Amino acid sequence: MVKNDLSYTITAKGTVTIPAEIRRKYKLKKGSRVKFVETEEGILLVPIVPLEELFGIDKDAKEMVFEMIRELQEERKREASEEK
Repeated sequence: MVKNDLSYTITAKGTVTIPAEIRRKYKLKKGSRVKFVETEEGILLVPIVPLEELFGIDKDAKEMVFEMIRELQEERKREASEEK
């Protein structure tokens, strides 16, 4: 799905400016790293998120993960008791 049809010229050194709205949306700033991924549809520019920015990202999911673990443990206990 194409949201914006933006076209830019590549310089002699092979650089291209990433539009400000895209930089803001994906929090790209000076020093940000990106990866180029070739696909059948073309080239994707994928931001590489620094590990420091991932710290604490799972806070909201923590209780859900613990609940899933509890459910798996209960299921395994039931299965083990049925096998005896």
